[in-house]
Amino acid sequence: MGNGPHAKLAELGLTLPEVVPPVASYVPAVQSGRHVYVSGQLPVADGKLLATGKVGAGISAEQAKDLAQRCALNGLAAVDALVGLENVVKVVKVTGFVASAPGFTGQPGVINGASDLFGAVFGEAGRHARSAVGVSELPLDAPVEVELIVEVA
Repeated sequence: MGNGPHAKLAELGLTLPEVVPPVASYVPAVQSGRHVYVSGQLPVADGKLLATGKVGAGISAEQAKDLAQRCALNGLAAVDALVGLENVVKVVKVTGFVASAPGFTGQPGVINGASDLFGAVFGEAGRHARSAVGVSELPLDAPVEVELIVEVA
C-alpha cells in the first residue's frame, strides 16, 4: 500500500470522504465490464455544497480549481466504495462542467484541479482524455461538476 493511491492521497494531505449521496434518481458509480462510470460529482464536503454561483462572477478561477479538486476527490470515493482504488488501472476520461459567467473562458484551468489530482494519485495512469465545458447552470447552483470513467483490473 506504500505506493498505492491511498498512500498518494495521504502524501497530499487528503483523505477520501464518504460517498456523496445522489441528489436525484441515479447511483454514484456503476461498473460495466472493466470500466467504472462515475456520476457527476459536486464540490460537497460533510454534506454541504462548498460554494454556489458562477465562475468569473463571485467565484474566482482559483477557487473553482480547488472546488474541481474536491469534485474529483468525491469521484475517487465513489470508485473506492464500488471497486477499490487499488483496482484502478487507468483514468480514461474526465468531463468537467463549469457554471460560467458571461465571457469566462478559463474552463480548462478550472478542471485542471481535477486532472492534477488524478495525475498526483495515479501517476501516468492518471493521464486522461478530457472535456472542460462552460455551462449556464449546474445542479444546486454549484460552480463546478466533474464526472469520470476509469478502467479497472
